[in-house]
Amino acid sequence: MHIRNAKQVRALHSEHGEIVYELVGAAAGGTNTHSLAEIVLPPGRASLKHYHPTAEESYYILSGIARLVVDGESTVLGPGDGVVILPDQVHQILNDGDTDLIFLAVCVPAWTPDNSVYLD
Repeated sequence: MHIRNAKQVRALHSEHGEIVYELVGAAAGGTNTHSLAEIVLPPGRASLKHYHPTAEESYYILSGIARLVVDGESTVLGPGDGVVILPDQVHQILNDGDTDLIFLAVCVPAWTPDNSVYLD
């Protein structure tokens, strides 16, 4: 059994502002078939515009308000909303609010650095 708590995982801080707590997956252990991460995006920050050549990615919003852009189409997501992003769809998640955006990200197959193509 593989149990990890986000409060006990070393946070990965990206240069553009994402704080990632990798809980399950190729880097975190437990499985290689999917990955699960809790991500905190402070106000005014955004992920880099990117796509995954082979992975499907799902986001589930825990708190805050997200603006998600997928293939040029923008939508607003809030707590309880989930979304699927298919392979090769260019996407970016932004926090235009005034509180932290906290969400879960699940990738199938498990996320690895070589399965993200950054466009910024």
